[in-house]
Amino acid sequence: MDTVRFSIIENEMRWEDEYRMYYQEADDGSEPTDSAGRFRLSISSESDVGGVEISSPNQPHDFGSGREGQEEIWAYADIESGLKDLPGGERMAELLVCSIVPASDILQDTNEQRDTVLLLAVWYSKHDLLRKVLALEGANANVCDTAGRTALHLGCYIGDYKATELLLQHGAKAQCWDREKTATPLHCAASCGSLECVTLLLAQNVDINAGIEKHSALHYAVMRNSKRCVEYLLKHGANPNTPQVYTQTPLHVAAALGYSECMELLITHGADARSQYGQKKITALHLAASENYLDCVRLLVAAGANIDARNRDQQTPLHLACLSQCHETVTYLIAHRADVHAVYRDGRTALHASIVKESRFWDCTLSLLKAKVDVNRADNFGYTPLHIAALNEFSTCVYMLIEYGADITARTNGGVSALSFIIRRTPEIIPRYVDKLDAAISVNSIHEIGDVDCEIRLDFRLLVPNNDRGETELLLAFIEVGQKRILKHPLCETFLLLKWRRIRKFFIFSLFYHGLFVLLFTAYVLGVYVQDCRAEHCTAPTYIPAIGYMIILFNLVLLTKEIFQMMHGFVSYVRYWENWLQWSIVIGIFLCTHNTLNESNAIMNWQHHVAAVVIFLAWLELMMLVGRFPIFGLYVQMFTTVAVNFSKFLMAYCCLLVAFGLSFCVLFPNYIAFKEIPRSLLKTIVMMAGELEFEDIFYGENLKIEYPATAHGMFLAFVLLVTVILTNLLVGLAVSDIQGLQQSAGLDRLSRQAELISRLESLMFSRLLRKAPIRIWAIFQKIALLKTSRCRLHFRVKPNDPREKRIPRELITSIYKLVAERRERNQSIRRRRTYRNMQTFNNFLLDEADTAAVTLRRKHFKTVNKKRTISDNPYGGMRPDTMPPVVPARQSSTGASLKMLEENQKTILKRLDELSKDLDIVKSRIKKP
Repeated sequence: MDTVRFSIIENEMRWEDEYRMYYQEADDGSEPTDSAGRFRLSISSESDVGGVEISSPNQPHDFGSGREGQEEIWAYADIESGLKDLPGGERMAELLVCSIVPASDILQDTNEQRDTVLLLAVWYSKHDLLRKVLALEGANANVCDTAGRTALHLGCYIGDYKATELLLQHGAKAQCWDREKTATPLHCAASCGSLECVTLLLAQNVDINAGIEKHSALHYAVMRNSKRCVEYLLKHGANPNTPQVYTQTPLHVAAALGYSECMELLITHGADARSQYGQKKITALHLAASENYLDCVRLLVAAGANIDARNRDQQTPLHLACLSQCHETVTYLIAHRADVHAVYRDGRTALHASIVKESRFWDCTLSLLKAKVDVNRADNFGYTPLHIAALNEFSTCVYMLIEYGADITARTNGGVSALSFIIRRTPEIIPRYVDKLDAAISVNSIHEIGDVDCEIRLDFRLLVPNNDRGETELLLAFIEVGQKRILKHPLCETFLLLKWRRIRKFFIFSLFYHGLFVLLFTAYVLGVYVQDCRAEHCTAPTYIPAIGYMIILFNLVLLTKEIFQMMHGFVSYVRYWENWLQWSIVIGIFLCTHNTLNESNAIMNWQHHVAAVVIFLAWLELMMLVGRFPIFGLYVQMFTTVAVNFSKFLMAYCCLLVAFGLSFCVLFPNYIAFKEIPRSLLKTIVMMAGELEFEDIFYGENLKIEYPATAHGMFLAFVLLVTVILTNLLVGLAVSDIQGLQQSAGLDRLSRQAELISRLESLMFSRLLRKAPIRIWAIFQKIALLKTSRCRLHFRVKPNDPREKRIPRELITSIYKLVAERRERNQSIRRRRTYRNMQTFNNFLLDEADTAAVTLRRKHFKTVNKKRTISDNPYGGMRPDTMPPVVPARQSSTGASLKMLEENQKTILKRLDELSKDLDIVKSRIKKP
């Protein structure tokens, strides 16, 4: 088969309107007000038009760079700035940092600012100075800075065990809050991970669960990932859960930051793995899955976390893992039976979520496909995963989805098929799809391809991705995107032939019905309108009333059919011009037969005009029906093509015809055909066909040429420009069109067949007809479908059997040629591969032989050198030079192996030559008519 070349076409896309709304969450957390705003899709900046990027409308949690989990309770700079704002704080801070002034001198100079000295001594860990300040009379261990932070807060914040111990010994309060009620000393000790300070504070009987409504000491210990502090706090009664619902628990913190050791401790001490956090209602499993913390995911699943838990956006942990491209987590969740079919907002599945713009590898997508996810599940806008992959120009992903059964004929709510996106964005997929068509034709026999009993199997399942919409939807989709040449593939051509034989009975019935209808209407027109019914006693023939009632009945059936087609799809119905022709016939027939059928004198004058037009349209429609059959289709198409081109031709040169018509109206006022402008224009068009009537115009009786010279000149110009040049140009154009149609006759015939079959199947599989009783629906399926089961969508043919008459011999030859060429190509590839392997093996053996020879020679020389005499003989006098050299045993065996290998190689090449001769015989059989 000739190489099929595919062109990229530009289709009008309407998907932008469907996705122009973006969801932006309001500050008050209100829900979106429209369905399109529930999901944000951004346009890729990598191309002019861009692709659809799937992303969650909100981040799954608030732990990220600058998150609360990575921050201290207070900023270090804020604390130091607050201390310097105290009286004399800045000067004393400089002195303490430089350490150039003894502690006793600092106390003497700042006796009135001892509180500042106390706080700074704790902050800078000046234990000697702190001890001396606390020893002073009236020293206050509970002194605070401007933010209400005590010295004990500061000591625990930096994890200074000695300072904390000194302060507690001198009466510092272990249970106290800062001014903003942010933290206690226990919070500070836990946030820096100081187990010693935590131990000192708990020895003072402080409230271990203080601040649990927001953040307890256990929260901060988990944020610091201090396993020792977490374990100590839990053993001494720290509550791993919070008393209020939808609040952040330490388990959420551990999951968001990936601290699996802390999580294990929390779960061991009773942390609730099902708790939800915030208005988004996310669980710890959501957080761990979105960040690919596999160890945390395992712990949570083992602890009984709901693997299909839903957040506010109806997303499961699997959805978030796919959005974040966390392959290990996705694989683990699928292995533990996570629901791969679950949908979140806008009807999207995990497979939709796995196809994101940032993807470069498709491990998550492949894992979902292996888990039998519904590859053709569409969202609320009609977009399947294949649509999204093609829009984002992910060729690898597109081919992967097709390999797992993605339907390239699936359409969005706007009517755009996935194939349209593939042709425009990833056209390199089409040749690979053609390779799949080639692979669907295989030899299903143990016999050689040249044997009479050889059987070739054609698998049509690739052409029928979805039985619910008929069996020719795929071929129609290829026609719509301008890829008609794929119909010439032997698989497609055979399928269309068998399908046409299956469904042509409907077209034969339609042709018979319309033919009978046209004949009855013709008889009615001849009996009523052709006779001179204006006479006073004119009556119609006796058979006219019966025919009239039959015509009305036939017309009502046609009207019902047109209404059904209109309800099936109004937009596509309006675009098809034959439907307008049908409505003209239906309405015209009602106008011609509405009056009393047995009273001919009741016929109005205007009805004659209507009858003349309708009888013409009825026979024209019958001609179009005849053209639907493959035998006559080419000739009807020639007529329609030439008619359309002639209309364009006439519009292009209408100004020239109008010019001559007006000139003749002026120059020949005495000739009746040119007296009025409409008659003059009509006469000009008639003259264009060759009816000049030169003698009647210039030499007719009682006709005088008023303007002889000008009239003769204009008439001559008309003959040259219109009759000669324009008419011959039109004939040449028609001949060119006919030649073009003859060259593409086979392809056009297949295209017409596919369109007709698809149109009929669309009616049979419409939603209206599916409401009919099941038995009627089953009858239509049995009649229309090639096979009712996908497992039986195949056809076997014996190409070498002369009794094979089911399909034309030309088609059998095409199928046979495709299989033979593929087999020859595969054998050539195997032959080259075998030759390369043999060459590699030969080179390897030669290298081994050379290496063995060198090794033996070295060993021999080494032995000789040990026993060598003073003689100049290189053998040291052990043997004379006349002795023949001794060939090592291994070297001789290697030579024998090489000789045997050469013989095997000759045998293989001889067999390959025989296979080549067999292939030549096969080719000669193919070329025979």
